[in-house]
Amino acid sequence: MNVHEAALRRLDYIFNEFDNVYVSLSGGKDSGVLLNLVLDYMRTNGIKRKVGVFFVDLEAFYKSTIEFIERMILDNSDLIDPYWVCLPMLSINSVSMYEPWWMFWEEAKRDKWVRTMPAHPFIINSENNPFEFWRERMTFEEFIEHFGKWYAQKHGGRTACLVGIRTQESLNRWRALNREDKGMWKGCAYSTKKADDVFNFYPIHDWLVEDIWTYNGKFQKPYNRAYDLFHQAGVLLSKMRICEPFGDEQKAGLNLFRFVEPETWARVADRVSGANFGNIYCGTKAMGMKYFPLPKGHTWKSYCKFLLKTLPDDTRKTYLRRFVKFIKYWHREGTPTIDEHINALPQDAIINTGQFSVRGKGDKHVVRFKRILDELPGLDTKADFPTWKRMCLTILKNDITCKSLHFGLTKYELDKRATTIRKYQSY
Repeated sequence: MNVHEAALRRLDYIFNEFDNVYVSLSGGKDSGVLLNLVLDYMRTNGIKRKVGVFFVDLEAFYKSTIEFIERMILDNSDLIDPYWVCLPMLSINSVSMYEPWWMFWEEAKRDKWVRTMPAHPFIINSENNPFEFWRERMTFEEFIEHFGKWYAQKHGGRTACLVGIRTQESLNRWRALNREDKGMWKGCAYSTKKADDVFNFYPIHDWLVEDIWTYNGKFQKPYNRAYDLFHQAGVLLSKMRICEPFGDEQKAGLNLFRFVEPETWARVADRVSGANFGNIYCGTKAMGMKYFPLPKGHTWKSYCKFLLKTLPDDTRKTYLRRFVKFIKYWHREGTPTIDEHINALPQDAIINTGQFSVRGKGDKHVVRFKRILDELPGLDTKADFPTWKRMCLTILKNDITCKSLHFGLTKYELDKRATTIRKYQSY
């Protein structure tokens, strides 16, 4: 069968297995195709129950994205139960070292909002917020995790969240679907357990980008018209991005924003710190290219310390906390390493424990580092060993979460702790 037939068969399985189904919609090409597929399936099979549509409005969207979302919801109101969320939440801002996070729909900056608050009766904002789990300074990612549990509790029964992820998009997405240790629904490989009664499903995980546009063209489906402008601007199909514009991957498309919707771009540049800098310098050395030449007179260690001194105080402290934790991990814990790489490492800098790791297949020895090396020519792109060069590139890429060093999102916890300390200092 082709991928279209396979996706419909997966939807049939999901709708028969689960009491509740909702689609996570971003306004992009993949989630748009997924929603259209769901509506096709429901109408073909005479399914009358409504499917939830979950959309987190990040404020700084293209007008064409909002128009597409509105069209999908209003034209299919007989089958859709919409959750259009316009609550203040934190999202990463990878184009500014001074404001590494920004809060969309922040009440204190209402006069600078990129768009006015949508006026549809199904909009969820601070005035009618039904989510008891929501809290101030909550991150976008945290909200998404909690929403599935809330939706399942509200409607009762098993809940399936449909996500338009395609493994062709990135290796990380392929890994997310192919992890051996993940929970699944009855062994279904294109599912991931999120809670006891909540599972994510990825019905179009094996679609290629050409399949997306073949489906839209063959069946004359509505889609976000921003992609037409991207195409006219010469952007490759594989490089077109719509979602939050200031993330690590999406920031590369900022330079298009001012061409595609100049009137929206003017408000974006005024609203989000570093937006115009990202527009000008993304893809250059200023935003941290993968192969960055070391400035003359510096080692990677001295250059890392120099970069840290140039940062704003709060940003510098955030990096330092993570770097210290990164170094301690390699000193105390180490990581499983193949023999080829162990033999290529400076033997006076490592401790080969001789113990097989319990992670993965258990066929690699755990290696710890006595000291952090300046760089590892030949191994830098093959393994994630601790080097001062890696830490330098993390700063140059404005990777405040240190994702490239395999850290998670912990700034929220740091902010929460600092706020609590300040609150009780006077008691």
